[in-house]
Amino acid sequence: MKLKLSNKQIKEMLEVESIEFPKYSSQIMNLANQNSQGTRPKVVGQLSDLIQKFEGKELHEWEEWYLKQHPDAIENATKRILEMIENFQKVMTKIDEKLIEAWVKDLVIVKTFIGLRFQKAILKAVADKEGKNFRLANPSDESKGIDGCIGKEPISIKPSTYDIKKALPEHIKVRMILYKKAKDGVAIEY
Repeated sequence: MKLKLSNKQIKEMLEVESIEFPKYSSQIMNLANQNSQGTRPKVVGQLSDLIQKFEGKELHEWEEWYLKQHPDAIENATKRILEMIENFQKVMTKIDEKLIEAWVKDLVIVKTFIGLRFQKAILKAVADKEGKNFRLANPSDESKGIDGCIGKEPISIKPSTYDIKKALPEHIKVRMILYKKAKDGVAIEY
């Protein structure tokens, strides 16, 4: 037997009043919150831990208990998010068709190319560090799990999470270069 509860049903069962927000406002506030980090633990506390310590049963009890623990949290989070919303409002006047087109081109053309071709940059960086030449894999190499060569040595480039995926059926018997994408680039381990 399977059962699915909607968010609305959960709220009804917990006797929580639903708040209707204007269309798109939740998405904008969520984005502002992510950018401002308004509801991070340093601002509002570690909620998953706090709810475990809470001994009441009703929403109003939780609210009262929580606000005793973190009396300024809601106000501090609100101020952070409001500041980010104000930043959004200022930049909205600068967003026009030309800027949107440049953003779409950067996403579709530039970031896609970099995202799908950064193996070449990894091979080049490691080869330069080792004082060797490099080449990208040909179709025959690729069929063996090889992404390129440094000198004459075949190389496979995988995400850093690859080595924990023990269930993968492939067994690549060449030197591995592991990478982890970060916001500001790629961390390489070889």
